[in-house]
Amino acid sequence: MSLAACGGSDGTQHATTSDAGAEKSGGTDRSEERTEDPTRIPDVGDRLQKQIPAESRQVVAVYGKGVDDADATVVLYTKSGSVWKKTRSWEGHNGKKGWTPDHREGDKRSPVGVFTLSDAGGVLADPGAKLPYSRSASFQAPHYWAKSHWHDFDYVIAIDYNRVKGTSPIDPTRPEGQSKGGGIWLHMDHGSGTSACVSLSKSGMEYLLRTLDPARHPVIVMGDRAALKA
Repeated sequence: MSLAACGGSDGTQHATTSDAGAEKSGGTDRSEERTEDPTRIPDVGDRLQKQIPAESRQVVAVYGKGVDDADATVVLYTKSGSVWKKTRSWEGHNGKKGWTPDHREGDKRSPVGVFTLSDAGGVLADPGAKLPYSRSASFQAPHYWAKSHWHDFDYVIAIDYNRVKGTSPIDPTRPEGQSKGGGIWLHMDHGSGTSACVSLSKSGMEYLLRTLDPARHPVIVMGDRAALKA
């Protein structure tokens, strides 16, 4: 597979690393205390809410700023009993051109939907991941990309979009065909939009790797805010 599917560089982007204040306030923003139904993921409508498996106890919600925007907020929710609680949040990015419900290879848009999270890996050694972790130099971003992108894939978590679960994130198999794209990952942020993936800070990736637990059936709910609410 081409790693460009996960955040290829045009050589003109520059890193402006950011974290959503998680380190300042333990990962939560008390100004955002919600009044929504605590048994639901906030700001997610019935269509996607119903796609979250009943057995899931961990949800990574990615709230894209707009359908054509690359800025996003990544929030981890953990279920206790019947209640979802916000655990941590980070600022991040999605596809350079925004979001789409019908992702295609090379469209630079992240796919909207609910997807399981089952495999991880990266250039760096396993930081203590609960998900199966594949370390390989093959994750290394090409050095003809802008230098700010060279560490994008130091840590990755595969988003189960058009891939075979239980394999390394770099497995090239595309069950729905190449035209539907693939190689959609959570990975480290370089300060701007990706080719289709979702990116966040290194500390955020380390936290997710150490926290997401197969026994809790983690999933990701992702899209622009309007699409999520639909």
